[in-house]
Amino acid sequence: MEPQKDCPALRSSSGCIDMMLALFPLFFCLFSSTSGATRSISSRPAVVHVGAIFTFNSTIGRVAKVAIDAAKQDVNSDPTVLRGTRLDVTMRNTNCSGFFGMMEALQFMETDTVAIVGPQCSTIAHVISHLANELHVPLLSFSATDPTLTALEYPYFVRTSQSDLFQMAAIAKIVDYYQWRQVIAIYVDDDNGRNGVAALGDKLAERRCKLSYKAPLSPVATRSDVTDLLVKVALMESRVIVLHSNQDYGPMILSVAHYLDMMTNGYVWIATDWLSSLLDSKAPLAPETMDTMQGVLTLRQHTADSKRKSNFISRWSNLTKEEDDGNFRLHSYGLYAYDTVWMLAKAIDAFFDDGGIISFSNDSNLHDVQGGTLHLEAMSVFNGGQLLLEKVQNTNFAGLTGVLRYDSDGNLIHPAYDIINVIGTGSRTIGYWSNYSGLSIVPPETLYSKPANTSPANDLLYSIIWPGETTTKPQGWVFPNNGKELKIVVPNRVSYQEFVSESPHTGIVKGYCIDVFTAAVNLLPYAVPFKLIPFGDGHANPSYGELVNMVAAGVFDAAVGDIAIVTNRTKIVDFTQPYIESGLVILAPIREYKSSAWAFLQPFTLEMWCVTGFSFIVIGSVVWILEHRMNDEFRGPPRQQVATVFWFSFSTLFFAHRENTVSTLGRGVLIIWLFVVLIIQSSYTASLTSILTVQQLSSPIKGIDSLIASDELIGFQVGSFAENYMVEELSIPRSRLKALGSQEEYAKALELGPHNGGVAAIVDERAYVELFLSTNCNFAQLLVQNLPKVAGALCSQGTLH
Repeated sequence: MEPQKDCPALRSSSGCIDMMLALFPLFFCLFSSTSGATRSISSRPAVVHVGAIFTFNSTIGRVAKVAIDAAKQDVNSDPTVLRGTRLDVTMRNTNCSGFFGMMEALQFMETDTVAIVGPQCSTIAHVISHLANELHVPLLSFSATDPTLTALEYPYFVRTSQSDLFQMAAIAKIVDYYQWRQVIAIYVDDDNGRNGVAALGDKLAERRCKLSYKAPLSPVATRSDVTDLLVKVALMESRVIVLHSNQDYGPMILSVAHYLDMMTNGYVWIATDWLSSLLDSKAPLAPETMDTMQGVLTLRQHTADSKRKSNFISRWSNLTKEEDDGNFRLHSYGLYAYDTVWMLAKAIDAFFDDGGIISFSNDSNLHDVQGGTLHLEAMSVFNGGQLLLEKVQNTNFAGLTGVLRYDSDGNLIHPAYDIINVIGTGSRTIGYWSNYSGLSIVPPETLYSKPANTSPANDLLYSIIWPGETTTKPQGWVFPNNGKELKIVVPNRVSYQEFVSESPHTGIVKGYCIDVFTAAVNLLPYAVPFKLIPFGDGHANPSYGELVNMVAAGVFDAAVGDIAIVTNRTKIVDFTQPYIESGLVILAPIREYKSSAWAFLQPFTLEMWCVTGFSFIVIGSVVWILEHRMNDEFRGPPRQQVATVFWFSFSTLFFAHRENTVSTLGRGVLIIWLFVVLIIQSSYTASLTSILTVQQLSSPIKGIDSLIASDELIGFQVGSFAENYMVEELSIPRSRLKALGSQEEYAKALELGPHNGGVAAIVDERAYVELFLSTNCNFAQLLVQNLPKVAGALCSQGTLH
């Protein structure tokens, strides 16, 4: 259709106007149907709408509200950021309610909101992350620290502060630094508490420590509930307590602990960063409140000092003047909230530069929901959500908190924490932790230019004033009031009972290993109740590998005995210092050589005698050749000259030759020969003396190599690790190994030999072999260097205190 023909130039202007009015409803309908599918805004709109969800009257929310508002004003006043576009941040209060938080998020989704700053609570973040996934709206949370929120399940959730995974790694490092092994965790039983404590357990396990007890608190717990819980904790063995709470319950828990005398000598309290936020925001607290937290350690997200940060801190008092309760100060979460707005603004600017257009489409899935009055169909999908999310994840700028850049796991680079000791009316920084440099008294940013070093040898913290106003490091554990005696397993040996065994008549466990253990326990300044439990049937030595596995599985608390310290066992249990120096040796039969009338021939072998005699004849002939032309003593008839050669050569053996040498060469040969004769004579004399005076013993087994090369049977002690070692490490077939259970079997098998049903040798631990040889002199031990060193020790699932 051609519009010019419908409205000719000759037609009056009023007629054209009437026609346009008639067609306007049609254009309106077409526009309405199009906008129902997609609502578009120009690539650089005048306003970009952003939502913010948090609790206004909380310690974090009160500061975040001011910081977000200040960041919005700073972004809008900087023409280089959004370049003509104004950032509009609408803040809504969740009132610490998960339900209200979800409702507020739903309301934001009904408007043209491109991103949401928040939520503050991890519980709400778990719920609305599913909504963000559906509608492609990024969530930028500065305070939801639950480690599981970075899972692939929540691609549109972006944490703009540090994850509790790193905070728990810092706590585990502190626990390991002070050599504590068991920790009790008190936490609020919500998503943030449960997942944070789970991360703590994993980090402790990496350092061979243990989360011995989890003490959950209901999110609606009363002071009476807290008291009941802490009474249970006070009865536990561990005195190292990690408090993963929030600003609402944390002070009450510490107050009840102070009332129950759990803030005295021997206790260690480590609070997560909720306490540092409380101190930074509201300090100085009331004296009675500070008295309940003396000596507590807490952590704070580390933010590097910078001029920009100092300028913002100096502005803080002016920013809070208009607040109803302006008596609060800035903390680390406020800094992260400020940087979150700037991060989002820079991401939106990059979004526009990359051709992004803010447009929304109706979600067909929501149209399928029929009935009700929730008007879910009003919510729309942000078409550019994926692109904006990519720009946020590619953030790289310097903010108030330092450099903001994400790693491949979705976490901010260089996680670090300040370690703070609460003392007096305030607190003191005793060091820092970072995953780059471990524990240090030097700020982490000064170490980033150096090679990474997390070696425990470099860990260092300033001295701490612990609960009870003491600088002495707490032991970290006590015997629980309701504790049970230690279950100590001991091997019930059948052979070599001198080490450890159970008396068949009295049932008393005794032996050298028990004596060592008892002497060590008696040196302790406190009582250690324990019960010795024999392991074995009393007919054969028990399997020591099975015994160690039972300790690792927690069936027994520890084991005492002649337990070899080998590599595979050290991976699952801890050992004390060895008290039996040992090593694997070869026990073999020996033969005694007795001297005879022909003993004088034994120092040299037949080959040696022949070579020596031939050498005498050769030397005599050489000297004769050099001397007979000029020396009359080497002249005469042939028979006389031959006799002279033999006489001269053999008489040199006793340095009794009478013939003089006159030639220079002859004298040189004679001097060298006499030196050789001296060596031969000295060696012969020494060997003959040894044969005639020392008992000669020999064994057909020369070492482990000759034993491996043969096909003869090899004995080992029942229950010893030597069996698996020979099979797995020395590649000796198991069919060549024969188990022996007693000293009598040792002697009998060696006497019979491999051809009469016995063994060629026995591979066993040195301590047993030496004890065996003390009563059996017909055998000898061969110490082989390439067999492992072992030692008797006491082992436990964790280091015994």
